[in-house]
Amino acid sequence: MNGNDTHDRPILELKGVTKWIDTGTHRVDILRGIDLAVQRGEYVAIMGASGSGKSTLLGLLAGLDSPSAGSIQLDGEEISGLGEDRLSEVRGRKIGFVFQSYQLIPTLTAEENVLLPAELAGELGGDAYERARSLLDTVGLSDRRDHYPVQLSGGEQQRVALARAFMRRPPLLLADEPTGNLDSKNGQQVLELLLSLNRQEGATLVLVTHDHDLARCATRILTMRDGLIESDQKQAV
Repeated sequence: MNGNDTHDRPILELKGVTKWIDTGTHRVDILRGIDLAVQRGEYVAIMGASGSGKSTLLGLLAGLDSPSAGSIQLDGEEISGLGEDRLSEVRGRKIGFVFQSYQLIPTLTAEENVLLPAELAGELGGDAYERARSLLDTVGLSDRRDHYPVQLSGGEQQRVALARAFMRRPPLLLADEPTGNLDSKNGQQVLELLLSLNRQEGATLVLVTHDHDLARCATRILTMRDGLIESDQKQAV
């Protein structure tokens, strides 16, 4: 396969993805057959009411859970049947994740939190420190790199989490309600940083959100209902 084929290939491709839970007395269907292709560089917002399946879908895209049936390909590789070691390697190299609750390690400084993906990958050299400091500068926290999470505001913690997500230059960034715990001012800052980092780093961005400002800036909005994609709307932004 040549480089052009690779570039033209969707970064994410789902076929017939279902997810159910067996309670012992009956089956609960969470996702009921998802077909989806996400192209490189897209910014996709996933919306829908609570219980529609959007967070479950994001977890499957991240390889944090496995589908009950169907196929999920990340950058041309089937991930739904991978063993945990290989899956962990793929996640570390190809996926950045931003959580609503930041998920920073409280005993590490801002810089150490950003460096963590590189440390886990055995890449903690001089280039990694330069990269971490550059990212902290990009998110406006170069003067806070020695601060611990407890010393940072919620908005600052989420900006550290953004920098950490981009540390290893993943081709795919997934975000779960990244502005959900922030006030409107900090939410707007995080939105602007997401868009800026998305452009600078060339990463594909897929996020779950109830925030219409975040969705309005997306190139594509998926609306979910009852475990299905109800609408798939491309936007001119």
